[in-house]
Amino acid sequence: MRLPFQIVGSAQGVKTTGETKNVSSAGVSFTSKAPVAVGDPIEYVITFPKPPGSRNEVRLRCVGKVLREDDQLAFAATLERYEFQRQPA
Repeated sequence: MRLPFQIVGSAQGVKTTGETKNVSSAGVSFTSKAPVAVGDPIEYVITFPKPPGSRNEVRLRCVGKVLREDDQLAFAATLERYEFQRQPA
């Protein structure tokens, strides 16, 4: 599932964008335009397409921890806490 992905906070102050590769109830694998450190806590946002008939995007704001680096600028993180946010179009 490829969706827009944004790191909005990290232990090292990294703020960057990327794309999800896989999303589950336990975590997410993603690409990033900047490196993040394995073991660091991060706060990230996944943006879902607009539901049919809606004018608002749905964003999932999450808190987790970087588990591993899969490839250069490809990572996996836990999904420990989340909240849905509706954003105006």
